[in-house]
Amino acid sequence: MKTTLFAAIGLTLASFCNLALAGPTLDRIEKNGELVNVLMENYPPFSFLNDDNQLDGFDVDVAKAVADKLGVKLRLETPSWDVIAAGRWNGRYDICICSMTPSQARAQVFDFPVTYYASPAVIVVNASDERIHSAKDLSGLKVGVTSASSYEGYLNKDLVIEGAEDKPLEYPFDAVQVAPYDNDTVAFHDLALGAGVRLDAILTNLVTAQPRIDQDKRFKLAGSALYAEPNAVAIEKDDAEWRAKVESVFAELRKDGTLAAISKKWIGSDISQ
Repeated sequence: MKTTLFAAIGLTLASFCNLALAGPTLDRIEKNGELVNVLMENYPPFSFLNDDNQLDGFDVDVAKAVADKLGVKLRLETPSWDVIAAGRWNGRYDICICSMTPSQARAQVFDFPVTYYASPAVIVVNASDERIHSAKDLSGLKVGVTSASSYEGYLNKDLVIEGAEDKPLEYPFDAVQVAPYDNDTVAFHDLALGAGVRLDAILTNLVTAQPRIDQDKRFKLAGSALYAEPNAVAIEKDDAEWRAKVESVFAELRKDGTLAAISKKWIGSDISQ
């Protein structure tokens, strides 16, 4: 009888300890049976509404793969980028597989357990524009960016990429008129109106810009890439157990080729790290 009682107590304590070690985020995910990923609704080819009005893209597929590894459903939320990047989610979202660049400022509110792909930052201009050939030509001009993005930080000359503090970025331009947008799509619409009509240029990710340039001859790249931009998974700070789990899951996705396959599907090459 005592042996049975002690065994039961032991099992109860073990279960309690496992629950305690799960951490608040992992505990919530397991309890609800779902992973809540936050991303942008209009950031092709990483996240966008397809012809069936369903969210699709590179980040969506990566989030699905993570949920599958965890054995739970995936729920996608699409608030504005300002809300996503501000952090302090208070449990509303579990993870941001959403093409976020880790910066010193963002590291105040996020942990970045995994860098899962990298892509250069580039300048896009109207095809008729002959004024802009490099970043130094942006001085005094109006440049569109996604609000609260790393590109806005770059134009404000205060972007420090987390983990690359020993490689400070160069800012070869004078003051720029920064034009923040909710997403790239609206900025491209304005740039399409002509050089300097509403915008002089857009600063964005090469992977998102190239398909637009290939499909629409009103756009072109100006000069070479500005800087290499790592993109990381973001989670709420100070949840060591959830961080370790995310690292473990992405290690599996790399090892079994899932990340590379998703990258080749959407990008045409493997940009995963």
